[in-house]
Amino acid sequence: MSSETPTGVGGDQGPDVGEVVRFEVTEHGDGAVVVGVHGEIDTMTAPVLSERLAERIGSASLLVVDLTRVTFLGSAGLAALVEGKEKAENAGSRLRLVCGSHAVTRALEATNLMSLFDVADGVPEALRTA
Repeated sequence: MSSETPTGVGGDQGPDVGEVVRFEVTEHGDGAVVVGVHGEIDTMTAPVLSERLAERIGSASLLVVDLTRVTFLGSAGLAALVEGKEKAENAGSRLRLVCGSHAVTRALEATNLMSLFDVADGVPEALRTA
């Protein structure tokens, strides 16, 4: 099952972030879920990322966050990822990142957060080492 959700659609979702960020969720066997993030994760879109991750944490034993199509990752986005990791651990789940883009890798390395996360080189590897 796969679904793609643009943010900012509808009236009760907070600020309209339009096509700045969108998410593609794919469920895999054995409780693994991949959340593909496309676009920019900044102050406006980070709360939406937090929501999308929180929605999946309870139902996934492994939550893979595919950031290969992220073009900007700001401090609010980094905070959302850290929060997601903590929530996953508290729920007995694992959160694994697929960085892929220079913007993501640079932000994680510049803030010394790379070592905090379980990082895979690609989605197949992230799922294979589940």
